[in-house]
Amino acid sequence: MSAALVEVRDLRFRWQQTAAECLDIAELRIERGEAVFLYGPSGCGKSTLLSLLAGVLLAQAGRVALLGQDWRAIPPSRRDRHRADHVGYIFQQFNLLPYLGVRDNVLAPCRFSARRALAAAQRDGSAEAGAERWLAAMGLAPELWRRPAGDLSVGQQQRVAAARALIGHPEVVIADEPTSALDEERRDSFVTLLLEACRASGSALVFVSHDHRPATRFDRRIALPAINRAADAAATA
Repeated sequence: MSAALVEVRDLRFRWQQTAAECLDIAELRIERGEAVFLYGPSGCGKSTLLSLLAGVLLAQAGRVALLGQDWRAIPPSRRDRHRADHVGYIFQQFNLLPYLGVRDNVLAPCRFSARRALAAAQRDGSAEAGAERWLAAMGLAPELWRRPAGDLSVGQQQRVAAARALIGHPEVVIADEPTSALDEERRDSFVTLLLEACRASGSALVFVSHDHRPATRFDRRIALPAINRAADAAATA
């Protein structure tokens, strides 16, 4: 079997303040270019799993690997670089720098990753041109590009966060409840934009939501409680 883009095997994770395990997953594979919809009720560990996939958190046991590299085996000095090079992250609260211009927010990954800066420059001539291309693809007008990100509406900030995640063609884009603040029409529009953008850039997409209505638009749908043995044990205890 060929190596997956993301590989999870015998993952076990618990928060220090709790005795019970939060996550206990035997196996999960995400392939290159795949669009995966991960859903489940609030509190089931969706955001925790995303942080483990991106190497923000480390499992106490098992293997969580990106591009064949187990996050626990990578020295801390290289872990942030591996993440910056290969992962685009759309946070639930977007995590934009509100005082910084919109275009400069999108360029932030290129400041931390020479690999993504080079990929953007090869595709568009410069990282700056790449940022502008993604902002245009997200439907943000040029007159917004130099405004502070904090001046934008929630929906506009969400699109800036998506452009930031996509610049430099990372192998995987992780989206943590990015539509939770949107109404149904804007949610559907954003999901369409994100799916099309990831396909265009060749990025895999791991999209998390407690709302499973958009799930049918993805290549694969995973209910976290169904793969989490810790949840099964808690349910039968």
